Amino acid sequence: MEERTEVYWVTCTARTVLGVRWTSGKRRNWGFRTESSCMFGSSLCVLIKDLHIAKREEDIGFYAGFVGSAFMLGRALTSVLWGLVSDHYGRKPVIMISIISVIIFNTLFGLSTSYWMAIATRLLLGSLNGLLGPIKAYAIEVCRAEHQPIGLSLVSTAWGIGLVIGPAIGGFFAQPAEKYPKIFSKESFFGRFPYFLPCFCISLFAVGAFISCFWLAETLHNHSDHDEETDGTPASKKNLFKNWPLMSSIIVYCVFSLHDMAYTEIFSIWAVSDKLYGGLSFSSQDVGEVLAVTGCSLLVFQLFLYIWISKLLGPIISARVAAVITIPLGAAYPFMSRLSGFKLSLVVNCTSVLKNILSLIVITGMFILQNNAVPQHQRGAANGISVTGQSLFKAVAPACAGAIFSWAQKRQKASFLPGDQMVFFIVNVIEAIGFLLTFEPFLVPANKTEQE
Repeated sequence: MEERTEVYWVTCTARTVLGVRWTSGKRRNWGFRTESSCMFGSSLCVLIKDLHIAKREEDIGFYAGFVGSAFMLGRALTSVLWGLVSDHYGRKPVIMISIISVIIFNTLFGLSTSYWMAIATRLLLGSLNGLLGPIKAYAIEVCRAEHQPIGLSLVSTAWGIGLVIGPAIGGFFAQPAEKYPKIFSKESFFGRFPYFLPCFCISLFAVGAFISCFWLAETLHNHSDHDEETDGTPASKKNLFKNWPLMSSIIVYCVFSLHDMAYTEIFSIWAVSDKLYGGLSFSSQDVGEVLAVTGCSLLVFQLFLYIWISKLLGPIISARVAAVITIPLGAAYPFMSRLSGFKLSLVVNCTSVLKNILSLIVITGMFILQNNAVPQHQRGAANGISVTGQSLFKAVAPACAGAIFSWAQKRQKASFLPGDQMVFFIVNVIEAIGFLLTFEPFLVPANKTEQE
């Protein structure tokens, strides 16, 4: 119980900062998302229009993609370095430095007055934010073997908390001069910077998380007796790139991350697009409500149900089952535009909840395989490689997804997979590739003796 409490504590004070920051800054006001983690939400159209970068409405998704990619590109450039630092100096210092970067650059992001300033702040935040790798390593190290699945699932649970809190903060505080004209005038600071208030709220939250980290216990310790491999080579000297159980799980993880990022990017733009173009004609508030319901459902699933699925099926089988179910689920999205009213709301919420639960089953399973493939003193570097690969794929996903979505909007009357059907078909192809890669001889789990 103490293990679970500490994992929950560290993830809620650190990882949730990212979840809240992504969702409030992305999904609801700037349209930038989480989880993984993409920067495209229901109000991104407003942001792009305000920055006067898109000449046509059809080009909004294209420009939005690059804003989302900037954070992932920055994270890809430095994740291995942050992993090595956490292996040498400990998980706690890297976690605290990363939260400081959130405080600074998230605030600056709210002050962006141009498209390029928005991209620059996201790029710098990604480069100086080494949180994800050490958090995953911490979740493994603070738990005994039997509790590791719940430990890693709590990392995603913290993200789920962000999905709940973020949309609320973004929805209430974005563009305050328009929503609360009696309190904020258009000539005031918050009128000139309509997205600063929610970003500032998240930065204050991050300050609280930073202070709480002073009571965080360090998990990196010297275990010389366990760091010797059977061939006499110290574990710290092993070449991680020759560790196939690690590298194969990272590759599969990256493919599924590409799918998740593309889906997240497409979902928000598709949901707010007009039904004439195959969308749902949702408002920002509608999308925020869907995200909030999804976030609450993820919390319940991860805290009470995931551990039983993991014990029953294991990480690999559960990932395969989740991937198989995801494909027909994704194919159903374009046909939701034919619904309306309560039926539409019910179907979209249920589908969103199920889709995100399936994604978390896959991702958490890959987390377990990666961290069990290496000893403790290589875990930071291993997670750094994982985050780098994931970030590269996630940097490509928003830009490509936005471009594909814009292209699909122009082929509504095509004979083969018209409009959004083509978009979700491409997303499903990526998921199918990830499913095929979960089989041997490609994906090879670490030998149990090596894990011990």
